[in-house]
Amino acid sequence: MFAVVISTFNNEATLVEALAALVPASAEGVVREVIVADAGSSDMTEEIADAAGCRWVGAKGTRGARLLAGAQAARRGEWLLFLEPDTVLDPGWYREVSKFVERAERSGRGDRQAACFRAANDDLGFKARVAEKVSWLRSRILGIGTARQGLLLSRRFYERIGGHNPKAPLADADLVRRIGRRRMTHLPIRAVRRLGPETAPSKSRFRQGLGMVLFFLRVPAPVIGRLVGTSMH
Repeated sequence: MFAVVISTFNNEATLVEALAALVPASAEGVVREVIVADAGSSDMTEEIADAAGCRWVGAKGTRGARLLAGAQAARRGEWLLFLEPDTVLDPGWYREVSKFVERAERSGRGDRQAACFRAANDDLGFKARVAEKVSWLRSRILGIGTARQGLLLSRRFYERIGGHNPKAPLADADLVRRIGRRRMTHLPIRAVRRLGPETAPSKSRFRQGLGMVLFFLRVPAPVIGRLVGTSMH
């Protein structure tokens, strides 16, 4: 049914669990292949991907370039699912996804409908729950999806809107903006972010979220960079 694309860089601490969540879907024939598009990891990321039977794509450059290369390398799925290497989907997630795909295809909307999951944190405590609520509200009200939420769309739709732009300052947000709020379905599945050494601290995650909001408001990339303290390139 679909191929999974994961962009990595030194993610050995979290990739194992992320891939393990895909095993039941693979056994059911829902996930046809997993593409790992890597930016040049120096840890055990490649060995982990190989042991799990993933296809390895060396794709240095911007995040957008890696995701585009991963999508182009996928050969066995009519739909594409983009995930983060530290994101673990809820058990049984593929059943809900399969229903969505079947409904989209049956209604003739397979080439113009996408879906994302509900972002959740592995952190404990009040701040983590507040962050989840803020992410959910931002996603539903503003139509802003993040890489952490995952993104599912047909290959036809992906190619029709131009795929990931290697030159976009926020490739994921740029793609979601082109998809459009009305064509995005929010599935009741949690995409839980596991904590690892490479996981960004809370202040960094806040800046990333702020950057995405400003991007969707069409604030110029150089201005976003100055406001959130990153080059955004």
